[in-house]
Amino acid sequence: MERHQVAVYIGALAAGGLVGWVAPSAGPSLEHAINPVLAVLLYVTFLQVPAADLLRSLRAGRFLTATLVVNFVVVPLVVAAMFPFLPADQAVRLGMLLVLLAPCVDYVIVFSGLAGGSSQRLLAATPLLLLAQMILLPLFLFMGSDLAGIVEAGPFLEAFLILIVIPLALAWLTQAWAARRTAGQKVTDAMGTTMVPLMAATLLTVVASQVPKLGDSLADVARVVPFYVLFLLVMAFAGLGVARFFRLDAPDGRAIVFTGATRNSLVVLPLALALPDTLAVAAVVVVTQTLVEVIGMVVYVRTVPRLLPAPSAHSRTGTAPRG
Repeated sequence: MERHQVAVYIGALAAGGLVGWVAPSAGPSLEHAINPVLAVLLYVTFLQVPAADLLRSLRAGRFLTATLVVNFVVVPLVVAAMFPFLPADQAVRLGMLLVLLAPCVDYVIVFSGLAGGSSQRLLAATPLLLLAQMILLPLFLFMGSDLAGIVEAGPFLEAFLILIVIPLALAWLTQAWAARRTAGQKVTDAMGTTMVPLMAATLLTVVASQVPKLGDSLADVARVVPFYVLFLLVMAFAGLGVARFFRLDAPDGRAIVFTGATRNSLVVLPLALALPDTLAVAAVVVVTQTLVEVIGMVVYVRTVPRLLPAPSAHSRTGTAPRG
């Protein structure tokens, strides 16, 4: 499954769309399953990052700074430039802002690794990215004055507790168990093999739960697709610029391009689902971004190594070590 995980993810999206279309009555039940499935996925993700590696990642100065700059400086500027041209519908705008302003913390690691990026460094930076976006996202939403006051702190705090604090604490407890007991190590190894099926299950659950909500809003949702495509295009070159500014090597630079382009649709979806019924289409707008992005990542995996090629053996001679 790991060798063919991109195909698995695309298949899960298609299967989710089919389930949502054939059995729309299952949508509400599947919607309640999103948070538990996502929490398990993030637990397994965090389990791949030893606590010591997390602390070391905080000392990876240039890479960590570049990660924060591309996600919390460059991306908001790009979104601010797009904002006046977004569809006027308030729910559509809110859904787009929620998803575009939140950096991905799950399958970005997979796609970055497939393109030869420093996926381990991205993995170690995941908790910091999650914490930063939960703090900054409510502030960024005030870019649109008509959106001010709609998003309450409660759902953000609940999502942070369920999707970040609890999975991270359980992951570290499991790591401590594995360090002391053979049984703990076996459990850790077994959980590591579930990453691809868990991601596929999450994608299927999310899409199947939201497809029945399309209804009369299909035209509105279709209008956001060009903006998502444009975002992927712009961020490919913006991420490249950040990588060059910080003088990162090819693997680190590729990781920066991926983290700037991929968005956290799965984690912000519970926030969109917590909005009032009058803004329900925001959740569908968030899921639409996932559909566009997964296809975009297939293109990225092929093109990003060309944008940031690894130096030849000859050109590496005499170069400075990685910082």
